[in-house]
Amino acid sequence: MDIDIFEAYESNVRRYGRSFPTVFTKSLGATIWNEAGKSFIDFIVGSGALNYGHNNPDIVAPAIKYLVDKNIVLSLDMYTAAKRDFIEVFVESILKPRGLSYKIQFPGPTGTNANEAALALARKYTGRSSVMAFTNSYHGMSLGSLAVSGSASTRQLGGVARHDVIRVPYENYPNQTFDSASYIDHVLGDPGSGIEKPAAIIVEPIQAEGGMNTASGPWLSEIQRICRKHDIVFIVDDIQAGSGRTGDFFSFEFAKIEPDIVTLSKSLSGSGNPLSIVLIRPDMDIWNPGEHSGTFRGNNLAFVTSAAMCKVWSDRRFTTAVERTAVKLQEHLDRLVAKFPKCIEQKRGRGLMAGLKCRSQAFVSRVHDVAFENGLLIESSGPNRDVIKVLPPITISDDELNHGIAILDHALQEKTNGD
Repeated sequence: MDIDIFEAYESNVRRYGRSFPTVFTKSLGATIWNEAGKSFIDFIVGSGALNYGHNNPDIVAPAIKYLVDKNIVLSLDMYTAAKRDFIEVFVESILKPRGLSYKIQFPGPTGTNANEAALALARKYTGRSSVMAFTNSYHGMSLGSLAVSGSASTRQLGGVARHDVIRVPYENYPNQTFDSASYIDHVLGDPGSGIEKPAAIIVEPIQAEGGMNTASGPWLSEIQRICRKHDIVFIVDDIQAGSGRTGDFFSFEFAKIEPDIVTLSKSLSGSGNPLSIVLIRPDMDIWNPGEHSGTFRGNNLAFVTSAAMCKVWSDRRFTTAVERTAVKLQEHLDRLVAKFPKCIEQKRGRGLMAGLKCRSQAFVSRVHDVAFENGLLIESSGPNRDVIKVLPPITISDDELNHGIAILDHALQEKTNGD
């Protein structure tokens, strides 16, 4: 299988090609195939950008028809029928059933564009410059998003200093005995703490890249209370954990909170087409026309597929199937934790956004390689890359899920015996 051209001409920054040195050609559901016809179960799904699987026919078919009918593909922020349809479906199928009321901003097409817009709006709204962000967080690769990310290697990118960020402990950091929410409340109310009141607090309900650390409902509710108490904008980054990944559409629904701003991207389009939005509490929508922009914020093909994705959330059969699949995945992972206690410390995550915290990065790396050889794609996360991320499509079939878990079980068994 010829991969020489990638090594000769593609930048050294490439990552996934090095991890999976093969040429992929076709995909459907939770399965992808390489040029040789070998199949792989995909537990990465575009790092959470393909929650509904590869080439989901219910989502892709409307896009094919849209293209065949010679409709508008790029529209900046002009009005189009596709954009109108998306807004109508998103409001009726997603926001209203959850009792949520937001204005919708279309920034650039990626998650980091959404976070940059959210941070800029919070600063404009409050007139303050600093932002409170959490340990082990990850919010994107542009400079503002890098600044509020937790990883030292990530924050050092770009070559410029990161100012106006207050780093605070996430829930259960550094250990379960420390009450980080009370600490945050205390330092914000103590004039001697040396910590100024920030414009916003930005949080991921599940820190995917940070090691699948999971916030509890009471803790998220307390962070919201603290924001209300101190007049701070409460931003939830739901870019990877949202759009159905945890079993609910929003990953924060279980906590019964209502953030001031929510950012969505990755699986928002349901198809892999880039799309992001910023959900803004209506009274906070103080943007001037054209004050925040982005050439590709009018991706009409993504509007079409996203509208198709949102419609399925009105189908109880669909939501019931996702809930059942989430339970099955969690049961599988509980079994693996019990079976391999010497190499797996704990299960992390929630719903269909899960991870296995292992004893070492080296062990995870070896499991990754064996899994790939046997037809399973997995990746690692966490500051020490010692967490196996398990992100199957939320629409994965029982057979595909069972097959993928069996390959992972075999890889864990082989490396455990080898050690």
